[in-house]
Amino acid sequence: MSWKEIADKWLNNESLDGDLKEQLYKLKEDEKSLEELFYKNLEFGTGGMRGEIGPGTNRMNIYTVRKASEGLAQYLLSQGEDSAKRGVVISYDSRHMSPEFALEVAKTVGKHGIKSYLFSELRPTPELSFAVRHLGAAAGVMVTASHNPPEYNGYKVYGDDGGQLPPKQADALTNFVNSVEDELSIKVTGKEELLANGLLQYIGEDIDQIYLENVAKIQLNKEIVEKVGEELKIVFTPLHGTANKLVQEGLKQFGFKNVTVVKEQEQPDPNFSTVKSPNPEEHAAFELAIKYGKEIDADILLGTDPDSDRLGVAVKNAEGEYQVLTGNQTGAIMLHYLLSQKAEKGLIPENGIVLKTIVTSEIGRAIAESFGIPTFDTLTGFKFIGEKIKEYEKTGKHTFLFGYEESYGYLIGDFVRDKDAVQAAIFAAEVAAYYKAQGKSLYDALMEIFEKYGYYKEALSSLTLKGKDGAEQIANILEEFRSNPPKEIAGIRVTAVEDYKASIRKQLSNGKLNPISLPKSNVLKYFLEDGSWFCVRPSGTEPKCKFYFAVKGSSLNESEQLVNNLQQAVMEKVHHIVGM
Repeated sequence: MSWKEIADKWLNNESLDGDLKEQLYKLKEDEKSLEELFYKNLEFGTGGMRGEIGPGTNRMNIYTVRKASEGLAQYLLSQGEDSAKRGVVISYDSRHMSPEFALEVAKTVGKHGIKSYLFSELRPTPELSFAVRHLGAAAGVMVTASHNPPEYNGYKVYGDDGGQLPPKQADALTNFVNSVEDELSIKVTGKEELLANGLLQYIGEDIDQIYLENVAKIQLNKEIVEKVGEELKIVFTPLHGTANKLVQEGLKQFGFKNVTVVKEQEQPDPNFSTVKSPNPEEHAAFELAIKYGKEIDADILLGTDPDSDRLGVAVKNAEGEYQVLTGNQTGAIMLHYLLSQKAEKGLIPENGIVLKTIVTSEIGRAIAESFGIPTFDTLTGFKFIGEKIKEYEKTGKHTFLFGYEESYGYLIGDFVRDKDAVQAAIFAAEVAAYYKAQGKSLYDALMEIFEKYGYYKEALSSLTLKGKDGAEQIANILEEFRSNPPKEIAGIRVTAVEDYKASIRKQLSNGKLNPISLPKSNVLKYFLEDGSWFCVRPSGTEPKCKFYFAVKGSSLNESEQLVNNLQQAVMEKVHHIVGM
């Protein structure tokens, strides 16, 4: 069917949701806008689906949620009767339509006799991951668009290990979703009937308590927190999201008593009205927290994104101004603390391992190596870290110690199998307490790490290219870099290229090819003669193409200059490709 025929089918459907029908009628004469709503189905891929809320097959609405859930039900039924009995755990964040979409998941899978455990209120993504494992469920669904703008929502699927589905399972699920031909005709069961039949069970505080009991186990220096727990001044902002209760309770449980919450951002707000973007990666999101910090002379500022899987940290720098640390820097500080303390206490296992992604700083590898611990690189996306944890748990080859990615995602305790801003926030506070007891700040700790391991510096550029035209431009960027790889960048020779789509690493000096033993992904990584690198990667969840840059210098100033030169040279090439 053409997009016009599909649009007409929606417009003429008598049972179509009233609000959606009204929105469609307003656009009836706007052909370009209608085409955008119907020219394709909202993609369901390895990360689930994510899109703007609204009518149409290319938007998040109750019908596209039902389609995804119908596919999930068929996928679980294909796994055998046991999967259906074990059921699905469902959680949601503070976004528009999140509670409604979460209930639609339960109503859709319930029609097939599959039980749902639905959180009675919004909860963080990591708690959903934990709950799947704790309840022995076959799958989990998190309704969230993470840190996307307010007009977005999304749908993430988790396996029975509490991790996002790895490629093979995700592809199988996607095939079931895509085989659902008519999202408007999917039958669902009402909430009251599900409750009466025992196919819907609400969960909440009971899971909170058990989750927090597990968080308590990651504490390494209770005696130091007892010493400075009242003195350490913490400012926390949940950025209108889901982390408020759990982070506050967890900090209290660890022994931190001097916690100030940013009141303007404490309550859930689907419009994220106090920030341009509810993303702790964006330094502007810390504006209010920094104001609070200055008022009380805080030691550490903590910020979590709406679904609480990403953590941002800000501390005072050498000039006494609050500086938001990068994800690579926060990860390095936490990793160094964790390994040094475990080493001191004799808690590092012989087969320990650190996991990071291919676009995460190499400083983590340097730190781990200094403690005799190997580091394994996964593709971008925490699901790949979760997949390796599951593999090592099964084979016994390695014991997981720490996992992180540059985009502000960290995992300390593997009772969760996704990045966890709740446990990371509490753990970061402990690290701050450790250094405060020595009269040092987290910035001092970072400088000590740089001095010991080298001045690593990273940068990120993103191009947002929306719609059909934008998708084509992103494809052109990858094709141009792939077919005409640069021989030098910023006057520095390119020595090797890793093409994760072709699963090949090519050494440019001699043309030698080596296989890459990771799942295929449309990502390119270029290595330069001076040890720096850059990576080109389309986002899997947003209409963006991302460019990662990394260098190592002999001082802060040198590394800053090196990364600026690299970033400028690459982006000049990119802008030339897209005609900007």
